[in-house]
Amino acid sequence: MADDAPLLVSVADGVAWLTLNRPQAGNAIDLPMAQALLKAAIACENDAGIRCVVLTGAGRLFCAGGDVAAMRTAGDGLAAMLSELIATLHAAISRLARMPKPLLVLVNGPAAGAGFSLAMLGDVVISGRAAHYTAAYGAIGLTADGGLSWLLPRLVGLRKSQEIILTNRRIASAEAEAIGLVTRTVEDEALADEGEAMARKLADAPVAALGAARALLKESYESGFETQLDRELRSMTIAATGEAREGLAAFFAKRAPDFRGV
Repeated sequence: MADDAPLLVSVADGVAWLTLNRPQAGNAIDLPMAQALLKAAIACENDAGIRCVVLTGAGRLFCAGGDVAAMRTAGDGLAAMLSELIATLHAAISRLARMPKPLLVLVNGPAAGAGFSLAMLGDVVISGRAAHYTAAYGAIGLTADGGLSWLLPRLVGLRKSQEIILTNRRIASAEAEAIGLVTRTVEDEALADEGEAMARKLADAPVAALGAARALLKESYESGFETQLDRELRSMTIAATGEAREGLAAFFAKRAPDFRGV
């Protein structure tokens, strides 16, 4: 893949690495990047050899959000331009959110707007110390996209979400960890190594079971308690196949399970 592609994609040892690659523009999302992200998300979802997906950014920023320079030049066509851009981005986000394999996000720098949404999307989110988070939409007279209005209340609650989105208050990395926006914060120079280690751990895990657990957690917000109990039962019985047999065999043999070989 060309080094100037808006999204860099590489696959190694069962891990797909997706790197937002417009560093000169703060990795701002334009239509080619959104299209590339959708294409990559579809490929990751359907490639059985990919066991974990990692999303990060190139350069100093993780993602500055939508490409405001392109929005400015759209003039009277802004609504149509935003409709195409956001629909494409949302299709990519939906795929990444619902694929039956874990998503790890490494936030290498500031995240704003839709970049904030992408940062929050991971099952595990590791933030570099220099990263900070801003909704940013109100500053340009727009509203949240990328799933932020759905993700944020579930992570930090309604009251905190109202403050973050309505006031555009910047959330530093330490606070992001404290309030549950990210899994943990590490020193910037340690982010790559921490990401590699976590990606290996997730790729070595029982991926089908992790995918089912992802679905259960998302469904839990729309389910009554008894409905969720039934979903857990059905999910457990579906999972009781190769991965479970390997896990049980390894447990009693007192050895590490080999879920990749299932």
